[in-house]
Amino acid sequence: ELGWISKVHVNRPAVVRHAERIKKWRTVKGNWQAAWLLKAVTCIDLTTLSGDDTPSNVHRLCFKAKHPIREDLLKALDMHDKGITVGAVCVYPARVTDAVNALKAAGCNIPVASVAAGFPSGQTPLETKLAEIKLAVEYGAREIDIVISRSLVLTGQWEGLYEEIRQCREACGEAHMKTILATGELGSLANVYKASMIAMMAGSDFIKTSTGKEVENATFPVGVVMMRAIREFYWQTGNKVGFKPAGGIRTAKEAITWLMLVKEELGVEWLTPKLFRLGASSLLEDIEKQIFYHVTGSYALQHDLAMA
Repeated sequence: ELGWISKVHVNRPAVVRHAERIKKWRTVKGNWQAAWLLKAVTCIDLTTLSGDDTPSNVHRLCFKAKHPIREDLLKALDMHDKGITVGAVCVYPARVTDAVNALKAAGCNIPVASVAAGFPSGQTPLETKLAEIKLAVEYGAREIDIVISRSLVLTGQWEGLYEEIRQCREACGEAHMKTILATGELGSLANVYKASMIAMMAGSDFIKTSTGKEVENATFPVGVVMMRAIREFYWQTGNKVGFKPAGGIRTAKEAITWLMLVKEELGVEWLTPKLFRLGASSLLEDIEKQIFYHVTGSYALQHDLAMA
């Protein structure tokens, strides 16, 4: 529906001013902070996307995914029996089988997400992208994080972008599809809004800010624009699409701010793993440190917490 995006205008100065206010929001303290942090844990896509990934470090990541916070800390908060795990484990397609087997052996039902479709650059023929998606699903991935061809956005080929995402959605089958917009490479906030809309029209279950490999990743101005697009799409169609900021989110305070922003822009119903995820590889470590401090009153030493 090109009419939705043909006259889009984004007031960049107003969005930036709003984003600056978001950064100054006061964070919650005490038990409220611990509760928000545990909520953030359940929405994390615990990720390893390194060229030197091996079965052993994927197995370790999966163990951490099932036990994201030390058991004694959860008991102190009376949350040890609430099934606190991360939202998903995210790996490259070649490591999907390792992750699936590790989680199965651990006896948990955490979904495995796989990046695909020419991640991270998107500079791959469509046929290759579709084949990679199908292989990842065949290996056992229940969520697929695809990446769009930025050139289609930069040259205004909206119908071409729609068709590419639609075919990727078809290749995903029953798997959930998160569409990575790589917003730092789209040129303008108007393009971010338009690409968000096209991705949702083409059947995306989530829209995601970044691959984590760009120079600019998840930022609050981009987050505001993408969430406004999600809200508009919901008003127009009744369909709820999820949101995933990814890249550069490393501290517990940042995680809480993103949760607060989602609550303000989209509402409490979006604060579940079904509609909100945080893409992160090192965030969990800082969250666990903050919870350790909340419970014990002292800062964690290196040997106190297992590596995330």
